[in-house]
Amino acid sequence: MINNNSINIPNTLTKLKSTTKNLSNYLDELESVYNKFEPDISAFIPEKNRFTRLRQEIAQLELVFSNSIKQLPLSGLPIGVKDIFHVNNLKTFAGSKLPPEKLSGPEAKCVTALKELGVFVFGKTVTTEFAYFGPGPTKNPYNLKHTPGGSSSGSAAAVAVGMVPFAFGTQTIGSIIRPASYCGVVGFKPTYGRIPTEGVIPVAPSVDTIGFFTANPISAQFMSQFLLCDWDPNKIEQRKPTLGIPLGPYIEKASSEMINHFKSTSHKLEDAGYRIVEGKALTDFEKIYEDHNKIVAYEAAQVHQEWYQEFKHLYHPKTVELIVKGQRISYTEYQAALSRQDKFRYELKQIGEQKGIDVWISPPAQGPAPKGLESTGNPIMNLPWTYGGYPTINLPAGFNKSGLPMGLQLSAELNMDENLLYWAVNIKKIL
Repeated sequence: MINNNSINIPNTLTKLKSTTKNLSNYLDELESVYNKFEPDISAFIPEKNRFTRLRQEIAQLELVFSNSIKQLPLSGLPIGVKDIFHVNNLKTFAGSKLPPEKLSGPEAKCVTALKELGVFVFGKTVTTEFAYFGPGPTKNPYNLKHTPGGSSSGSAAAVAVGMVPFAFGTQTIGSIIRPASYCGVVGFKPTYGRIPTEGVIPVAPSVDTIGFFTANPISAQFMSQFLLCDWDPNKIEQRKPTLGIPLGPYIEKASSEMINHFKSTSHKLEDAGYRIVEGKALTDFEKIYEDHNKIVAYEAAQVHQEWYQEFKHLYHPKTVELIVKGQRISYTEYQAALSRQDKFRYELKQIGEQKGIDVWISPPAQGPAPKGLESTGNPIMNLPWTYGGYPTINLPAGFNKSGLPMGLQLSAELNMDENLLYWAVNIKKIL
């Protein structure tokens, strides 16, 4: 139901699994939700006979279940898949006007892995063009006149309204955390490389990271055990982490509205017994920003070299701008930007160890979702954590006065994903 340009978000359908006995009924329920919300938010790539395909897949799943002594761990879980992931029998458009046969490839390794555990792909979700800044048609469920963020626009919006309880996304700058904040859902970007990227059209392979959206951090923790390489629950430290606030030019990029919300959220956590320390960090943020964008532009130009030569006229102006910028960056400049990643990680780790910080907390976006659909918002608050490859999660943390979601961004050291997710579950209880 559309009401004052917003959609009433249901509390139901946040469960991760249906029972095998009710798969057909569950699909009927999903179809009802889809028909209610999809015409307004446009989270999915249009697909003829979507539910005919899904009912055939459900029938096959139910046949497997009836003949199986042991149920698969994710049996009957519907998922959304960002449309830069290849999925068998579904075309890949990557939010572009390029012929899909030019973009085709083997099914994404992470999608196949979940299929083998019993999921079914509900559909491809809308992405900005080639997961950069050229926006798609998706709208923010909380206010249809506002952006859902990007580039994983459709995935965030689809989870927000309960069309699917899980959806894949990717992050090259801020393409998971920002839309998660704008749409009021959990967005998780693991440590760089912990989910294989095979079968996904890249933007910049040195920083591209596969992650996902769920309704709550418990679901994110649950799904991570099936997706993250070398997942080890024995790593988890069952204690309250020390939280750090990175004072300096980085955090000052947030709007006054977001800063006030961030301070209020921090006070809540402090009142609940969390130790919060402040420390000067990311003081050379402008250089970090410059280096990250050089890496993205240079590698994007390499990725698109052949496609761009043939189909330049079909590219969105924002993507053209990126590719042209990348063509002008020398290999020496590119290598220098890459080499400074290790220095950045070392310096941040030193500050964290000196202050005893386990998790950095920060605003997940400059503010709430901006009005208008011509832009997906600024990813600047996510950039340093992506540049360093750190595991990062957005937790929904209330709303502003206009009813738009606000979030909290948590980032931990490399390969501390297990701890970050465990701590996020407990922190969310306070928020």
